[in-house]
Amino acid sequence: MKRPNKKETKKPAEIRLNRYIANAGVCSRREADNLIAEGRIKVNGKVKTEMGYKVKRTDTVEYKGRKLKSETHQYILLNKPRGFVTTTKDPHAKRTVMELVEKACEERIYPVGRLDKETTGLLLFTNDGETAKKLTHPSHKVKKIYQVELDKPITKADFDSILNGVELDDGPAVVNEMAVLGEDNKVLGVEIHIGRNRIVRRIFEHLGYDVKKLDRVMFASLTKKNLPRGKFRHLSPKEVMGLKGIK
Repeated sequence: MKRPNKKETKKPAEIRLNRYIANAGVCSRREADNLIAEGRIKVNGKVKTEMGYKVKRTDTVEYKGRKLKSETHQYILLNKPRGFVTTTKDPHAKRTVMELVEKACEERIYPVGRLDKETTGLLLFTNDGETAKKLTHPSHKVKKIYQVELDKPITKADFDSILNGVELDDGPAVVNEMAVLGEDNKVLGVEIHIGRNRIVRRIFEHLGYDVKKLDRVMFASLTKKNLPRGKFRHLSPKEVMGLKGIK
């Protein structure tokens, strides 16, 4: 029997072309099949239309003249506690959210959007640039639901004003839905699709309220169910496809 030569190197692993394209963040595998069938994908300079075609990691794959880089995409959901700054690096911050997810995966991930230091709740991390861009671009109107606790009961007039749209220094702030959650009129549920900096706090501060607690309980289709404060989890394949399917 021939002994393996220690100097021999393993052949690069092959993966299906549609998976390579999906891993590069271009689209889903099904949509990648369409791109391949339409002759819009090149491998090593040649158009490939064969379904099930496999490529090596060392092959050059191009779409619209751009070389694609395939990597394993990671999607991490954190239930952020108070006191952590949403940034990848800040020499002036004692604690950043990156500390909380540093053991989540080997890939370099980054937060999608922001939660201010005192705001708690759902924060997504990924290395999928296409999906991150989709989730933060205002044209996609991604749903965000917050639970807000005020320093004093909200009046009916202010409640109606917020639903009608408040004019802030940087433009109108539209709240899509709002409901009173407590009998003392201090706790509210707020659904909002815009994502400007500190927007929820600023809406209430504009009307003279101090936000005592602010917790993001839903982001896109993701919720805090079974996710304790300060902990993270990986998204399921179904949840990932839900995010990728946002129009």
